[in-house]
Amino acid sequence: MIKSFLTVGGYTLLSRVTGFIRDIIMAAILGAGPVADAFFVAFRLPNHFRAIFAEGAFNAAFVPAYARVREQGGAERAARFADQIFTILLASQIVLLALALVFTTQAIDVLAPGFRDEPMRYALAVDLTRITFPYLLLITLVTLYGGILNALQRFAAAAAAPILLNLSLIVALLLAVYFPTPGHAAAWGVAISGALQALLVGGDAFRQGVLARLKRPRWDADVKQFFRALAPATVGSAGVQLALFADTIIASFLAAGAISALYYADRLNQLPIGVIGIAIGTVVLPEMSRRLAAGDDAGAAHAQNRAFEFTLMLAMPCLAAFIAVPELIMRALFVRGAFTAADAAAAGATLAAYSVGLLPFLLIRSAVATFFARGDTATPVKASLTAAAVNIGFKFLLMGSLAQVGLALATAIGAWINLLLVVWLAHRAGHARIDARLRQSALKLAFAGFIITLVLWFCAAPIERLFLGWPGAALMTLAVLGMLGGALYAIVILTLFGRAWFKGFRRVRQ
Repeated sequence: MIKSFLTVGGYTLLSRVTGFIRDIIMAAILGAGPVADAFFVAFRLPNHFRAIFAEGAFNAAFVPAYARVREQGGAERAARFADQIFTILLASQIVLLALALVFTTQAIDVLAPGFRDEPMRYALAVDLTRITFPYLLLITLVTLYGGILNALQRFAAAAAAPILLNLSLIVALLLAVYFPTPGHAAAWGVAISGALQALLVGGDAFRQGVLARLKRPRWDADVKQFFRALAPATVGSAGVQLALFADTIIASFLAAGAISALYYADRLNQLPIGVIGIAIGTVVLPEMSRRLAAGDDAGAAHAQNRAFEFTLMLAMPCLAAFIAVPELIMRALFVRGAFTAADAAAAGATLAAYSVGLLPFLLIRSAVATFFARGDTATPVKASLTAAAVNIGFKFLLMGSLAQVGLALATAIGAWINLLLVVWLAHRAGHARIDARLRQSALKLAFAGFIITLVLWFCAAPIERLFLGWPGAALMTLAVLGMLGGALYAIVILTLFGRAWFKGFRRVRQ
């Protein structure tokens, strides 16, 4: 599992690094004004649907189902099952794409109603959405092939695919002078990246002999069981995305730049979520699914506990940085070109609010794996929808006084509600077996995180004064703090745990 974590996390980290280069270029070229807001709305629309129907609900239902079918019925039966799901998925996405292209203006009215008062921003959002929406169809195929490969313990291609999105956007933005606006360049970069990702992941599936093909669907037992799991998973994913829709809708009524501040803060917040939380959750789901299908409940519980522990160990430095120096991070990474110090301050405050919910954001994928691996996608929906309702309620309460910072803080509150409810429901169902080692490690890791948060907080200003007047002073300060915090964290971890602790990340063999 650790090897697979590192494979997925490594490629995801490379994706995030190229993503930061992309965002630096995007900030310099698009800035945080009306064109940027229009592009981010156009990019969010297919991403919302992707998160609901593809990466969210589909993965939750398909990966355990495919692993179970392959484990119990062999490769031929699994291939037949994948072919049928592929055909149904492709047909549904073509219909959705046609509807989206016809009703784009109505979609923008729903997603960003505040744009109606600014005709230029509204018209641009409509144009860009029509360019970006085909990305959804292509990325859905990527998700299907990635799910098959993940069930076979092949994680590299699917984890590396987002790198192509970043590279495509970088090239398109550098060629922005050849497009009507930089927003058009970015939108075409998104669309082209979908084709590149489909070729990469589909190519790996072809090499492994598991490339799904068109096949007339049959309503057999495997397909029925998949859709019984997919329906509640879709409702749960829709609840999460409904809260994100609310962010965009509300922010469209705020001052220009609010949507952009949310975007850049969320991009930073998504770094540990992708590299740590999603990477570990991606690996632990098929691991638990196989173990439970083989009757190894103890091994599945051990896998989940070690996933929690590993997540917390990697999360603490990120949480400390986001709490202690969020504005410095934004200045160091993005202040150049059209992105100003005031934009960095707004995005930094938003990042600090997101950090309140970083731990549940990171842990939730591993937490819900205990249900998904058992084919139960309905129970997590209860937690997800409750959390979404709390999240949206707090958005309306906090937006007036805190603007987009209030939206981010509401998201963090919702994340905590979601995680706590999932853990409680798992415990009630007898699925949660939090062992003594995890409880002890969590306390020690919390103490280590507290120590480095204090160090970063108190050292940031003195170190920045050392570089006052230097070119790139904020970036140099951030680099020094990163090295200082990283070294200190390693020392504290070794002091609290010792080398023997790391040997506990072993596979339990029955």
